[in-house]
Amino acid sequence: MSDFYELLRKIQQRPAMYLGKRSLGHLHAFLEGYLLARREAKMPLTKGEEDFEFFQEWIEQRFGQPNTQSWSHIILFYSEDEADALNRFFELLEEFCQRHRLTDVHQTVRVESSV
Repeated sequence: MSDFYELLRKIQQRPAMYLGKRSLGHLHAFLEGYLLARREAKMPLTKGEEDFEFFQEWIEQRFGQPNTQSWSHIILFYSEDEADALNRFFELLEEFCQRHRLTDVHQTVRVESSV
């Protein structure tokens, strides 16, 4: 199976093929099923899957909605409809990935400079 973020890119390009329709709720259900299947198969999390675990917390902080709803419900609340929410998810995912990479770089620099 390809990398987790590669799978998300494929879904972004052809959402109806993977989700049935352009819907953030369908994406959330797809990802929950995907992660459950991997856990049931006792497959360790990939780096991408580990990173994505921080997406919920990041969305809560980004929208000022701590511990209220799932990331998909928060995004949907601030969107026009399910299709708009799906588009918004991919925009937010890109922002999350960019910020997460910057955080990783800063942590690496701190570790290297303290050595």
